[in-house]
Amino acid sequence: MNPPRPRPRLDAENRAFWTGGEHGHLNIQRCYDCGHFTHPPKPLCRHCQSENTAPHAVSGLATVDSYTINHQPWLPCLAVPYVIARVRLNDAPDVILTTNIVGCPVDAVDFDDPVRVIFEHQDGIWYPLFEKAN
Repeated sequence: MNPPRPRPRLDAENRAFWTGGEHGHLNIQRCYDCGHFTHPPKPLCRHCQSENTAPHAVSGLATVDSYTINHQPWLPCLAVPYVIARVRLNDAPDVILTTNIVGCPVDAVDFDDPVRVIFEHQDGIWYPLFEKAN
């Protein structure tokens, strides 16, 4: 079993992001007036201030923008080392998510690696994690 992750507080704006993985969807807030994506989700578009926004399922394909390998066991049940990465979503390039890269040795991760979303389910939350796509 995976160690427990901090549970986000769900609200009207972020619920689709944290629960979309149940259906295999990485939901990112999109403005249907100007087309821009915003994360974290907000009730207004940060680009044009439109209220015409809603969650939009993106492909879940991304590229590693930057990363670090953590060796500090911040929780007793947390296995180290692990990768903390910022990934840039392919179909929402203005959105960068902070996440973990899983499913490979930590020294196999590099800048610009193609990755894809996978979801880890814990207590009603579907945490978006990423694995190498090749």
